[in-house]
Amino acid sequence: MNAHIYEQITERIITLLSHGTVPWQKPWKARTGLPRNLVSGKPYRGINVFLLLAMSYESPFWLTFRQALQLGGNVRKGEKSSPVVFWKQSTVDDKETGEPQKLLLARYYHVFNVAQCDGLKTNPAPAAEAVNAIVHPDEIIAHMPQRPVIKHGMARAYYSPREDYVGLPSRERFTDAEGYYATVFHELVHATGHESRLNRATLTEKAGFGSNPYCKEELIAEMGAAFLCGQAEIAERTIDNSAAYVKHWLEQLKNDRTLIVQAAAQAQKAADFILGNGPEDVAVKTSTIATPPPLVEEVCA
Repeated sequence: MNAHIYEQITERIITLLSHGTVPWQKPWKARTGLPRNLVSGKPYRGINVFLLLAMSYESPFWLTFRQALQLGGNVRKGEKSSPVVFWKQSTVDDKETGEPQKLLLARYYHVFNVAQCDGLKTNPAPAAEAVNAIVHPDEIIAHMPQRPVIKHGMARAYYSPREDYVGLPSRERFTDAEGYYATVFHELVHATGHESRLNRATLTEKAGFGSNPYCKEELIAEMGAAFLCGQAEIAERTIDNSAAYVKHWLEQLKNDRTLIVQAAAQAQKAADFILGNGPEDVAVKTSTIATPPPLVEEVCA
């Protein structure tokens, strides 16, 4: 058993980047949809979405080894599992003050795609198809809670934390609609970090270009935009797969082994906020997560 799930997941992402694949910029089609558990029908979230999509199976359904046995089937010999991570909030008493303190615990599972299994006696959970209901991008933008003002006619795309507005070039300056919406989503994810919304430290901290908070905030915006593009079933057309781009993220991930997991969790939370979904896994404000949360060192079947 690997002693550190951050290392496991980061190494997987680094391997993908080394082969020229940027997993958080990989669009998905509604025909298969987002990865989800075969038994519960619940979609996987955060970094799990990118890890499982990168496996390139046609079916979106996954399950644990134990679930396969419970369904009368089995995982074929020699098949390799994929790790997924779930966050759970826990309360412990502070050793010095005795005051209750909220912590985030990470628990990880090993899952297999249904294509890796034989003899499964079940149909997908009835609710599974409903989790990927397609929403038009204009609806996502229009119904964002506490949406900042969006100003068109600017020389570039950006979000201003001080004045709390999104600036964009005119729509006709974009080569296609997908590129326009992907850019809007990217900037709106930045806007969720404003102190009046999620109060995300990577946005509210005063950090210059190239600093760790800046890099993490950009990764959050990229991954959050990917979640929203998937929800709207549009391919993200602003992908930059240049060697310099890939090298940049390889260096960042090698320097900070918690970066990808934490950024994906915060990107999911930002996308949930924009879509008007309530938090499902984490009830702690993003800004309170200053250090990597402790891990439950066990594999759950």
